Amino acid sequence: MSRKYICTVCDYIYDPEAGDPDSGIAPGTAFEDIPDDWECPDCGVSKEDFEPYEEE
Repeated sequence: MSRKYICTVCDYIYDPEAGDPDSGIAPGTAFEDIPDDWECPDCGVSKEDFEPYEEE
């Protein structure tokens, strides 16, 4: 199972199982495999502003 990542700015959670189809990221795409120029679909910050998300 791939790890989820959370945006440190707006709390958007990137779920690899869902991907980000609106931005051309297919379901099943690991966060590490997303292009470096990808932006948060909710607030527009860069991939650098995401950190691993630990589900409680």
